[in-house]
Amino acid sequence: MPRQTTFLKAGTHEPKWVVVDAANVPLGRLAARIATVLQGKHSPDWTPHAMSGDYVIVINASQVALTGRKSEQKMRKTYSGHPGGLKHIPYGWMQEHRPIKLVEEAVRRMLPKSRLGRVMLSNLKVYEGAEHPHQAQQPVSL
Repeated sequence: MPRQTTFLKAGTHEPKWVVVDAANVPLGRLAARIATVLQGKHSPDWTPHAMSGDYVIVINASQVALTGRKSEQKMRKTYSGHPGGLKHIPYGWMQEHRPIKLVEEAVRRMLPKSRLGRVMLSNLKVYEGAEHPHQAQQPVSL
């Protein structure tokens, strides 16, 4: 009896909403778990060419943990395109002033670099505090 691999057809997947609490969770472990859920690799319906992931809501992004001395040593580089426009921003400053950007960038770098990856990233909602406006979607805790 031949075995058939079944693929999910586009538009047939019903995405769920998932809430992740980022308080005291290391940034890399958090981003890896979120990227898995956004891609849909946590479910048996995963299909590489179709959107099979869920929506992810991250709360308490300002309390995410940076292990070791990453808050002082690890730097984010930004370049304006002009001579002398290279800036080095420590992760500690990012955690204090731009925690949403810190989590979004960590997740973005773990997603595929394609059109589908950009759609997956749009399904990520990050909030600094414990409150979020998505109660109507009845999110499930991860």
